[in-house]
Order: sequence, then structure tokens, then C-alpha cells
Amino acid sequence: MNYRIPMPPPSLEELARRQQNVLTAGQLRARGVPARIISEHCRRGGPWQRLLPRVYLLQSGHPSPEQRMWAALLYAAQSGREGGREGGRGNGREDARREGAVITGPAALALYGFAAVPRLPAVTGVDVLVPRQRRLKDVGEVRIRRTERELVARSVHGLACAPVARAVADALREWTSGERDGERADGRSGGGAVGPAPVREVLCEAVRRPELRCSLRELAAELAESGLVADLRVRAVLDGLLAAERDRVRERVGELAGEWLLPVPMTGPELRMRGGTYVAVPDLYWPEAGVAVEVDPELRCVSEGEAAWARGGRHRMEYLGVRVVYVSGTRLAEDPDAVGAELREAFRRGGTDVVELLVTGG
Repeated sequence: MNYRIPMPPPSLEELARRQQNVLTAGQLRARGVPARIISEHCRRGGPWQRLLPRVYLLQSGHPSPEQRMWAALLYAAQSGREGGREGGRGNGREDARREGAVITGPAALALYGFAAVPRLPAVTGVDVLVPRQRRLKDVGEVRIRRTERELVARSVHGLACAPVARAVADALREWTSGERDGERADGRSGGGAVGPAPVREVLCEAVRRPELRCSLRELAAELAESGLVADLRVRAVLDGLLAAERDRVRERVGELAGEWLLPVPMTGPELRMRGGTYVAVPDLYWPEAGVAVEVDPELRCVSEGEAAWARGGRHRMEYLGVRVVYVSGTRLAEDPDAVGAELREAFRRGGTDVVELLVTGG
């Protein structure tokens, strides 16, 4: 039988080191620092300072940008059981767990190192995402953002940040709504974006930097969930990214067909019935075999209406006897031989009683 020995909580010195000298009142009291000492140390000229309600910096001087991020995160992560007033008695437990809050929006993008947003010192506000039921107010530069979805955190320089796709969506929502409502007099939005929102730059950087681990499919889903695809600029950039990714995968499938000694397929032809009724536009098509290839259908659509339209085309092809092969970019990258074998087998078998179709373009 395995026994797990509970680890002792970190000491005051160790916790201060981890959190860059930023601690909450609950953390201090849990380590034997009474409220009286906290108050005395934070008096004018004292060695400590209060940054936010129940959040303290254990040093004098101006806090660094990272310390400001820590203060915002710890303020939002407090459970609310530390007492109604700052000098209240704590319950001796570790109340400032960071699972209940994540940094998002422009501040998170700055932490991730996005070149398209101002560097961390220029960020003038910190958006922190918390569960909807939490009772917190905006304070100072901290803006509380609530969500009904489960919080997911990624550690960036020790700070809990929203995943890249969510941080991008929250930043774009802030920038685009700020432009609709009117920029501040100095031309700077609350997140520190100067001038026009860098929509294209941020979206492209999110999916093109491998270390960010943000797939285009994940980004598209997050933008759709946030309702941002209704913004014309966001939609235009997203459509361009989706089209480029589909072209890349489609080109690789065409190369793979050649490697497996298959005839060259038609690219993006329009299929109609003899009476002119529209059927579909498959990514690749072998008219002599009645076989079509659909590449990552999810990467084509960002709205349910478009998805239904695309599904209708696929269903019509199958109903008319066309054999449809579905290829995902992920599977193509991980196991191209299996995809090639599937294409060859589909071509060998061909369609089933395919209705005569008119093929144009491609």
C-alpha cells in the first residue's frame, strides 16, 4: 500500500520567493504574522506596502510589472473567507489558492510574449477571469471578468494564465468593444493597445508560434464561442487562416495521392446534377472513380449555418453514390501512410451507382 505523506506548506520566505514578494493577508496570517504587524509594516515609510485589498508587497519602492500581475491574480483568487476587513482574523488555511482565477486578455498576451501587443510594463490594466459566482469588484488596474465555463490555467512565468485561444478572444473582445464605444482621449485602450486593434497580427501570431500550442481549430472554436466572428475584421482574418490551412492540407493530400500512384485529382470542382441542381464543392475529386476528398470539414465553418450547408453537400454526394473520404490535418501529419492507403482503397472501390454529375472548375 502506498502512503502519501502530506507536504508542509511553504515557509514565509519560500512563498515570498515564489510569488515575487507579493502575499495576501491570509497567507501572512497563516504563517504567524498578526494583523497588527501587517498594519505597522505598511505605514508610511515602512518596509511593506499594500497593493490591493488584502494583498501586500513585502518591500518598498515601485512594484515591478510581474509583481503587479501577482497582486492582481492573488486579489482575484482569494476565497473571500479571509474576513470582511483587512485586519480580520484568518482561519489559518491557505486561502489564496490560484486555481480560482487566471490572467487573461492583453496582460496574458504580454506574458506570453506576443510581439503584436505592448510589452508588460506598458500594460495599463489586468483582466482576471474568475467563476461567475465569485463576489469581487474591480479595483485599481484589476478588472474582474466572469465566466460560467470551467477555468483552465497555463503557467507562464509562474503565473496562472488563460490558454492562448481564450486570452486572444478576451483581448479582441476588449479592443473591438473599445473601438465601438470610443477610445480614451490618449488613444490607448485599457489593455494598453495603441491605435487600431492589432487583430490580424494577434490572430496570426497565435497559430504560427509552435511554442504557444494554440491550434487553428481551437482558436476558431473560441472565437465562435465568444461571438467574435460577427466582427468583420476578425471574420476576415479567420477566414484567411482557415483557407490557408485547408490549402496546405489539400496540397499535401494531392502529393500523397501521387506518391501512391493515383491519378491527379481535380481541385475544388463544382458538382451539379444534369438539371443544374447544385450538389457540392469537394476539396478533391476523381470523376472517373466517383471519389471525393473532404479535408478537415471543421476548418471550413465557423458558424452553425455554414456547418449545416457543408454537411448538406457531403450528404448529397454520398446519397448520389459518391464515395467521400474524410482527411484531417492531424491524422495526415501523424500517419500519412494510413491516409495514403485509405485513398488508394477508396479509388479502387470507387463510388456506388454514382448518378451522372456535371463537373466544372477544378
